[in-house]
Amino acid sequence: MSPSSRRRFLHTAGLAGASALLGLPARAGWTAGGARAETLRLVFFTDVHALPDRQAPRALAAAAKAINAEHPDLVIGGGDFIYDGFEVAAAAAEPQWDVYMAMHEAIRAPVEPILGNHDLSAVRPDDGSKPSADPRRVFTTKLGVDRTWRCVDAGGTRIFLLDSIEVSDDELQYHGGISSEQLAWLRTELGRTDPDTPIVAATHIPFLSAIPQATKGAITPLEANHLVVNNREVLDLFAGHNLLLVLQGHLHAEEMLRWQGTTFITGGAVCGDKWRGPKYGTPEGFGVVTLRPDRVDWEYKSYGWTADPS
Repeated sequence: MSPSSRRRFLHTAGLAGASALLGLPARAGWTAGGARAETLRLVFFTDVHALPDRQAPRALAAAAKAINAEHPDLVIGGGDFIYDGFEVAAAAAEPQWDVYMAMHEAIRAPVEPILGNHDLSAVRPDDGSKPSADPRRVFTTKLGVDRTWRCVDAGGTRIFLLDSIEVSDDELQYHGGISSEQLAWLRTELGRTDPDTPIVAATHIPFLSAIPQATKGAITPLEANHLVVNNREVLDLFAGHNLLLVLQGHLHAEEMLRWQGTTFITGGAVCGDKWRGPKYGTPEGFGVVTLRPDRVDWEYKSYGWTADPS
């Protein structure tokens, strides 16, 4: 990046952060080359936490309408589609899935979902019922995907959709991590990918974020469920490739970082602070990414929801 381009990037990124705190659309744009010859418009929404109450069904209908108004070519769902499937029996989470699927089906563009920790089914049910033999099965069945990680091509861009959840036996119950099986698959897929091909990666739990330090203190130790523990191992696999963008969820705030030529965006939350209003100044919303032959544009958009104070 040239000095002038870097100054422009830092300026627009600064405006983006300031506007998020004011509840306004956050915008940023930066130069980015690659082999693409066409424009691709993406919507990235994450952390829905669908519920049958707290007016969430009405909010999600509004969110779907706002996403459709962006006329995206492709939509990426960043996980945590339901409020919580992890600690309840599968049947108890069905009303949550019904609310989310109404939103999912109202979105006109193709939706590519990735797994969030709350989307796992009956890992440790709190009612004493038997844990699920396959906690990912409800997710894959509901959303019509063969598995929770995969790769899709759209408009000259290769998009890696990753599963960043590893169930643990400690008090955290899960860690952020990319499994060894997934790493082997990723290594193979990248070996088949031209180094100039623009790449977008999407993960629920972030690879990089400053939100924990910004909110809890610069030297506060991080827990293993905040970020992907083996992030360096994953990112090293992309060395020599054109990894333009990493889209992340989990932390419910809008954030942008740039490291070694890659932009990392944590994409806020459709539910804000779990339907209690904005989280860390980020309103309920979603992101819009426009990939052009020579640049990338990002905008975080509120869909106009105001949480019920009750």
